[in-house]
Amino acid sequence: MTTNYGTILKIAAALWVIWGLVHMFAGVMTISQDAAGAVSGIADAVDPALIAGEFHPAVGAVLNQHGFNLLWIGAFTVVGGVYIWRQSVTAIFMTAIVGWVTDVGYFVFMDLGGFVNFVPGTVMTIISSAAVVLSVLAYFTGLRGGRSRSAS
Repeated sequence: MTTNYGTILKIAAALWVIWGLVHMFAGVMTISQDAAGAVSGIADAVDPALIAGEFHPAVGAVLNQHGFNLLWIGAFTVVGGVYIWRQSVTAIFMTAIVGWVTDVGYFVFMDLGGFVNFVPGTVMTIISSAAVVLSVLAYFTGLRGGRSRSAS
């Protein structure tokens, strides 16, 4: 049986682009809100009334830094998705390191903590995990044997 690793990579690439765009949006939304709004947007399973109030400006700075990280990580994975579409082995692993490891932290601290709803947060973790699994599958079924194309 022959596996069409190019098609598998295109699906993985599309998943990374979706994931990246959602995280770019989340980054912009986090930066554009006050601290209570940003925390409520991220920890969406927590009653916003429990988070309302004044916070020290340092809390806002930490959240803005987090929003900035979401923005650049999202942009990185969108670019990575383009290169994965073009069958770049380097992009497969770099995008997984940046995007998926980001979601591991989210899963451990937000999902397992019970602070988020299934949609959109947990769904995004499933999307990034599926992209990693598909990319690694494509790597071991076709790209590893030297049949990849250059991304340049």
